[in-house]
Amino acid sequence: QVQLVESGGGLVQAGGSLRLSCAASVRTLSNYAMGWFRQAPGKEREVVATISRSGSSIYYIDSVKGRFTISRDNAKNTVYLQMNSLKPEDTAVYYCAARQDYKYSGSRYYYRIEDFDSRGQGTQVTVSS
Repeated sequence: QVQLVESGGGLVQAGGSLRLSCAASVRTLSNYAMGWFRQAPGKEREVVATISRSGSSIYYIDSVKGRFTISRDNAKNTVYLQMNSLKPEDTAVYYCAARQDYKYSGSRYYYRIEDFDSRGQGTQVTVSS
């Protein structure tokens, strides 16, 4: 399994921004499709955004489209989630996830939690109103 370490969470006012980072302990990040999940208190975990191995295909849930941007730097073994115009309903623990995917096209992306086989410990994001 991949070791993933998230950072960048914190407390921010509504309308503010945060940038989450996910450092992956792998030899070649480009072999992995990546994603960000979140889980709010009392709610089910949900996929927020995913990105294909090459970065050419990206998926967002509707509630974050136009506000969040997922990106990756394969040379640095790091995936990012830029979150702008944050809302109180974005409050959750955010997890980074990985799926080894080198057998498939670099543009293949995933949007289900069960498609990913590794995740980090999570970072708390709290948005105050």
